[in-house]
Amino acid sequence: MRRSTLIDPAILAGEHFLNGDVACAEGAIAAGCRFFAGYPITPQSEIAERMAYRLPRIGAHFLQMEDELASMAAVLGAVWGGVKAMTATSGPGFSLMMENIGLGIMTETPCVVVNIQRGGPSTGLPTATSQGDMMQARWGTHGNHEIIAYAPSSPQEMFDLTVKAFNTAERYRLPVLIMADEIVGHMMERVLIDPDKIEVFARRKPTVPYEEYVPYKPGKDLVPEMASAGEGYRVHVTGLTHNELGYPDMTVEAQDRLINRLTQKIRKNIDKIVEFEEEGVDEAEVILVTYGINARTSWRAMELAREKGIKVGMLRLITVWPFPSKPIIKLATKVKGFVVPEINLGQMVLEVERVVAGKTVVRLVPHAGGGIHRPEDVLAVIEEVVG
Repeated sequence: MRRSTLIDPAILAGEHFLNGDVACAEGAIAAGCRFFAGYPITPQSEIAERMAYRLPRIGAHFLQMEDELASMAAVLGAVWGGVKAMTATSGPGFSLMMENIGLGIMTETPCVVVNIQRGGPSTGLPTATSQGDMMQARWGTHGNHEIIAYAPSSPQEMFDLTVKAFNTAERYRLPVLIMADEIVGHMMERVLIDPDKIEVFARRKPTVPYEEYVPYKPGKDLVPEMASAGEGYRVHVTGLTHNELGYPDMTVEAQDRLINRLTQKIRKNIDKIVEFEEEGVDEAEVILVTYGINARTSWRAMELAREKGIKVGMLRLITVWPFPSKPIIKLATKVKGFVVPEINLGQMVLEVERVVAGKTVVRLVPHAGGGIHRPEDVLAVIEEVVG
């Protein structure tokens, strides 16, 4: 890791009043992103607009593509060309990107994909909030794979987690997702950008002679070093099952070796990847499991419950994939139940239920989208759980 100021002297340092989308774009620049390909779609448009304004002024590149499928392909190509790259979209565009997100996983291409979620399916609610893409983030592309996804709850986290997403993508070599929602994307708040506190993970380059380089030979952490096209190393990139040289290998043995390594490089590092926040869980009889904008409304619901003498704690998911199972397992035998507010009709609650495995009550507070929960609605479910 090294300080971002050594990489990017164009960081927008200081205190600013930004919306989440703009903060995300500035976080990408601070992390070293020098290529953005995308297609206009609300409610992420401010990310693309900010990158279109900022990148050319720091000698970097913004490219508007003909659609989201092409945008994701351009990002993968740019990364293999040697730069850090990102795209951003919303629900319909996220669906179009899925094929090439899978290609990025198979080819171990580090990049960042931001999804500012809106109501769906189909065109749905182009300018109104949702959290309806959470399971799509995990399972949207086909085949056995792992994914890493963050859920910011504020413009400050839109900045901070975008930096972290780039670092994580480079460290583990895969596309990393930022699963925000329209409210957080458009929320205006104070954002502090301190270049001296920003650390950036540089891409790990091969150090062996050209003729000794094996493109997909894993290190001790199961992650290969990455050469870029044009550096003199031989690279072969394919979405087919491949051997360590990068060439197609259609055998059962090659599939077993490759897919197990792609999944294990994430699973063996879950404790390093997963992040969450706890508030008042030690003495709680009910735990709110929240992420994204829900954490803001749930905080008020927790205050209302405490005013009534109900002991409520909160577990806020910062990393949503891999799912933070351990804190829920730890709490499952100690509380009367978990309450999960979501701006969907039940997605991450299924993971809570899976992990709890019947040890206590799990209750969803659903919302079909277009707005956020009223704290009173969350409170009512808390009261049902405590009886």
